[in-house]
Amino acid sequence: MNNEKTLQLVIVGFGGMGSYHGQLVEQAEGIVVRGAYDPIEYRMELASSRGFRTYDSFEDVLGDEEVDVVLIATPNDVHKELAIQALQAGKHVICEKPVTVTGAELIEITEAAEKAQRLFTVHQNRRWDEDFLIIKDLMSQKKVGDVFHLESRVQGANGIPGDWRQLKAYGGGMLLDWGVHLLDQLLLLTDSKIESVHADLSYILGTEVDDGFTTTIKFKDGLTAVIEVGTTNYIKLPRWYVKGTEGTAVICDWDLSGEIVTRNREVEHVEPTPIQAGKGLTKTMAPPSEESTIRRPIEKVEDLSDGFYTNLVSTLHGASQQAVPNHEVHRVLTLIETIFESAEKNAVIVREF
Repeated sequence: MNNEKTLQLVIVGFGGMGSYHGQLVEQAEGIVVRGAYDPIEYRMELASSRGFRTYDSFEDVLGDEEVDVVLIATPNDVHKELAIQALQAGKHVICEKPVTVTGAELIEITEAAEKAQRLFTVHQNRRWDEDFLIIKDLMSQKKVGDVFHLESRVQGANGIPGDWRQLKAYGGGMLLDWGVHLLDQLLLLTDSKIESVHADLSYILGTEVDDGFTTTIKFKDGLTAVIEVGTTNYIKLPRWYVKGTEGTAVICDWDLSGEIVTRNREVEHVEPTPIQAGKGLTKTMAPPSEESTIRRPIEKVEDLSDGFYTNLVSTLHGASQQAVPNHEVHRVLTLIETIFESAEKNAVIVREF
């Protein structure tokens, strides 16, 4: 691969995520940022200060024959239009998440990519998050037995970011902004098909888009999942809570604090000591005896996979498979559409997919 041409990438939309991609590309070999385009002048000044070439228009980007890859980091509502134009111009395309607002729009893009014989992929970067990789390993290694229930949350108290994410026309709202990450992670944790979906969207802040949501998803294999995003939570619940047939695991926050508690198979069952609970006694809700359980800290797992951009370069040179396949992205969008439908109808949607 060392003899292959270095790929030239242009960032379209040089806001927070667009400028962050500039840092990500610098960490990978075989690809460099050639330039950037954004209609907002001060963003182009920022790009120029970082040594990137700036373009006067999107058409100028597409007309540059040296450009191999276009990264789209704009508001969600124009992803499809820009992606199809770039593909038709012969460029490979990376799109920020959520790739589109509907699954039908994604199909239009992938059909354009196939026709142009160019790669199209989505930056679902939280597939590489350490907390997710720990849960993925925990489930695959059955460290708490067979997992039958999990809860995945991100919560804060800062509201929706004060930009286009508050506006429906631009594809705003927390289901599309953060939900797309948590749902993508969830669908990578099981091979089972979804059986039913129930959801509630939150509008506490009075914006025209959701400021959070809670959804319960049941899978054909019996796994249940609660996925929640909140922006009005001054006290947060754990990032992950996982129940298995042999124990329970919790990851509290991004610092990976938490623990795994499992049954001690080497000790016969010890009846718990009743505890005072309010005005009564309970044995059912008493903690298990210390000798009948094993407590372990959360441990990081080694990630042997390539990062997003390393995989992109390798894929374009024919040495790897696309890390974020488009059919997986489409399934996430189908789930998001089902969550919107459930919330609108205030009903459980029973549908296998």
